[in-house]
This record gives sequence, C-alpha cells and structure tokens, in this order.
Amino acid sequence: MKAAVFTEHGDLEGLKVIHDLPVPVPGAGEVRLKMQAAALNRLDLWVRVGWPGLKLDLPHITCGDGAGIVESVGAGVTTFAPGDRVCIDPTLVPANSPALMTGLENQSRIHILGEGAPGVAAEYVVLPARNLLKMPDHISFEQAAAAGLVYVTAWHSLITRGQLRPGETVLIVGAGGGVNSASIQIAKLTGAKVYVIGSDAGKCEKAKELGADVTINRQETPQWSKAIYQLTEKRGVDVVIDNVGQSTFNDSIRCLRIGGRILVVGNTSGPFVELDLRQVFARQISIIGSTMGPHQDYVRVMNLVFDGALKPVIGAVMPMDAIKEAQRQLADFEVFGKIVLKIE
Repeated sequence: MKAAVFTEHGDLEGLKVIHDLPVPVPGAGEVRLKMQAAALNRLDLWVRVGWPGLKLDLPHITCGDGAGIVESVGAGVTTFAPGDRVCIDPTLVPANSPALMTGLENQSRIHILGEGAPGVAAEYVVLPARNLLKMPDHISFEQAAAAGLVYVTAWHSLITRGQLRPGETVLIVGAGGGVNSASIQIAKLTGAKVYVIGSDAGKCEKAKELGADVTINRQETPQWSKAIYQLTEKRGVDVVIDNVGQSTFNDSIRCLRIGGRILVVGNTSGPFVELDLRQVFARQISIIGSTMGPHQDYVRVMNLVFDGALKPVIGAVMPMDAIKEAQRQLADFEVFGKIVLKIE
C-alpha cells in the first residue's frame, strides 16, 4: 500500500512516499476506505518534528483530514456500505469512553488522526464507523477533506465554547490559516461583525472576500491592538479568537471589551506567555481554551458545508508524491487556505 510518511522525526528529509505498507483489515465496528483526498494541517509539521514524550511507531502516516469511498466494512457495521462516499471526523475516542455519552467527548482522552494515531494520507485507511459521515454527490473529496479539522475546531470554539451571538464583534488574529478562514465564515454566518488581522495586503483582501467586515494589515499597522481600540470607539471587541499564542496573546487581551472573552485554539508562535493578571481580573476577561470538537459539532458544521453555507478554502491541490513540497509551503505560509493531496 502506498502512503505519505515520515521515517524519523526532524526536518523535511524524513518525509517520503513508500509503497510497501500492508493493506489494513477492518475489525468489528470498523470500515476500510479507499482514500481519495487528504488535507494538511499545521499539526502535521509539529508531529513530524516531534516533542518530548511523543512516541510513535515509525514510519508514521501523516495528515489527519481526508475523504474517500467505503471499500469494505467489518462485523456489525450497518450504517455504511461499499461505494458510499464519506468524509472523516479526525478525533478518535476509545469505544468504551464514558465521554461518548456526554456529547463532549473531545474533553476526554482523545487521539487525533495523524498525531497520536496513524494519519490518512494512504491508499487505504481503516477507521471506526462513528468517525465517518456520508457526503452528498455535489461535494468533492477535496472540499470535504479541507473542511474537517479546521471547521470542527472553529465551530466548537466559536459556537459551543465561545457562545458567539448575533450582533457581537469578533477579532480573528490571522487570515490565511485554515482555522482562521473557517472562523471568518462561521462568525459571519452567526451574524457577528468580523475584524481580521492579516500578515499582508493580499491575505487581508482574501479575508474580505470570505466576509470580513474590517481588516488590518499588520505590516502597515504593527500596533494593531490600538487600531482595534480606536475602530471600536474605545470599547473593544466581544470575542477574540487567537491560535498564534506567544507573539499575539497580550495584544489580543488588550483588544477585548470589559467582560470580553478570548478563545485560545493554538499556539503557532510558541506556547509560553507572560501575562499581566490585572488585565484579566480587573477587566473581567474570560480565557477559554478549546481543541477539536465532539462528533455532533463535526456533523453540524459539515452539513453547513454540504448546504453551501460554508465554503472550505483550498489554496493548493497536489499529488501525494509532493508531500515534502506541500509541507514546505505550509511551513513557509505560502498558501492561503488548505493544501490538499490527491490520493492516486
């Protein structure tokens, strides 16, 4: 079986496409997919580099997002049949987890495809039936793959955790990443006014095309927190969504109104922040962490994609053999939106 893998932690040289992996066999409650598309996330870069305590069986298949065609089903599977077109919820939850009864299973011990479990950039993948969702014929495999992780992350943070309401104001720190482009659309769909901080004029323009009401180019306006303060008549915004972390967090806090809330969904610039706690308690700021989302949120947001209310942003489509170049472009922030691999 052909798959895109890394054979050792480190730089891009460890990435390659191999052809000799065994074809997986579905067990009870599982489904084997013939994969058609897989999408990259920044998480793939961190997993490839590795961190203390991360122990994976190598070679490790990369990519957590994908879509494909049901090829065979294991015992007890009645909800899917060979030939079904399906997309993949990238959050794996143990079948015996009590959290499955809560509807918030992402707040338990989970694995993410491509991180703690093998990914989906392969000819065939075996997954639990609960991780699959049937796709309508008018949605391409590339669209479905591009939506998965970033849309469920954005939906869960903004709607389930952040309780975003119509008429509120939202600041999204960053324009080009998958979570950010999803957050712009979800916030607009909710009826919020959306401010976006972009790294250059081109990304700001693309953010406007997605629905952003106000964009600030941080190349031209490095003190963007002051600009937000002025644009909101010295009030601040109701909600900030920040997946950058170390380099932006304090500016994000300063952009909030008294009683505002900041949604922390990542830390692409680094995980450690020195925080003036007076900014938190005196201004009654809520700091809300969020990661991934339960299956019910995945179903909700994907149905909005299927209905055309949300449109995944695809910046590039490449063959699986180009995995090394795909990760290079992702690492260098060269692409606005998602990079998708066609599985041939």
